[in-house]
Amino acid sequence: MASIAPVATRPGPTMTPEDLAALRQAVQSLEHPGLAVRLTNLVGKPVEFISNALPAAASRAIATATAKGLEAALKVALRTMQHTPHAGSLRLHKALATASGAAGGAFGLATLPIELPVSTIIMLRSIADIARSEGEDLSDPEPALSCVQVFALGGRPGAANASESGYFTVRGMLAKSVTEAARFIAERGVIEEGAPVLVRFIAQVASRFGVVVTQKIAAQTVPVAGALGGAAVNYAFIEHFQEVARGHFTVRRLERVYGKDAVRTEYVRLAEHR
Repeated sequence: MASIAPVATRPGPTMTPEDLAALRQAVQSLEHPGLAVRLTNLVGKPVEFISNALPAAASRAIATATAKGLEAALKVALRTMQHTPHAGSLRLHKALATASGAAGGAFGLATLPIELPVSTIIMLRSIADIARSEGEDLSDPEPALSCVQVFALGGRPGAANASESGYFTVRGMLAKSVTEAARFIAERGVIEEGAPVLVRFIAQVASRFGVVVTQKIAAQTVPVAGALGGAAVNYAFIEHFQEVARGHFTVRRLERVYGKDAVRTEYVRLAEHR
């Protein structure tokens, strides 16, 4: 009897040079967030040291404002982001964030409860535009929540060891919360304030977003900054999250084309050889 030849497995599509270049840029953005370096260059002092010197009352105010900002952003993400964006909206969002940062820089920590939610919503709309440009359907709760997830992905220091604190590790830590929150919203059709699944999601994002918010506030407390410095800080702040969003949604776009395993394998290879 003739032996039966094994069925050949069909290899996945080979990544095009354009997509490989896009993934390489995503690795750079996601593994080297670099906001602290930008802020240090702006104010002329190591921003991490300034952050550590903030009083306990300031840290509590930042934590409260961060959570409130993300709660407001979540509502925007799920209620109003489905509309088609205007042309040139990324530049508009930078201009609006810069203006709100000028107010924060001029009046200091007292404006944080107002300024941070405004800046967060502005940044979220910019992130949503990037998501749509990479093929995301924001009428679906999961991609909409992935926009909010960007605040956690951009709220970590540069990873010295990609296996410990890199993009896929952070994304994996948030995956269950994103999935559960998306299912909850899809089933209910509304956002229920105080719902445990949403509170847990916001808390996880806030714990990382708060790191860079603290750096931002620390930079704005430097006397030389003032209103103009506050505007520059917020410009760097939104540009940072735009770059992280572009990297995140580039990876998601490529996963839809080549499969998650293939993209992750290539991502890790590029991260190890960068």
